[in-house]
Amino acid sequence: MSTIRNFVELRLNKISSDALGWLAGIVLHCATVPSMLALLTGLSSQTPNLDIVLFMWTGLVLMFGRAIVLKDTLNIITIGLGFIVQAVMLALVTFR
Repeated sequence: MSTIRNFVELRLNKISSDALGWLAGIVLHCATVPSMLALLTGLSSQTPNLDIVLFMWTGLVLMFGRAIVLKDTLNIITIGLGFIVQAVMLALVTFR
């Protein structure tokens, strides 16, 4: 129990809100990757629900806009690359 308390007191406060925001963007981009890969490899014929994808993309667009306003280069690059990867996967599924 003391090791958990020491970790929380000494290490957790060093994790910045910017790092958590960056990780949130990556996790949001990865939300549809398993279902898209299963669709591409033929393991599944079921696409992700449209509402989930729309809410995810809306959140990412808002995070991208925030990064542009704050001139946060790391988030701009990360979210921009994520959009490119998602668009390529969507094109592969659509035009396959």
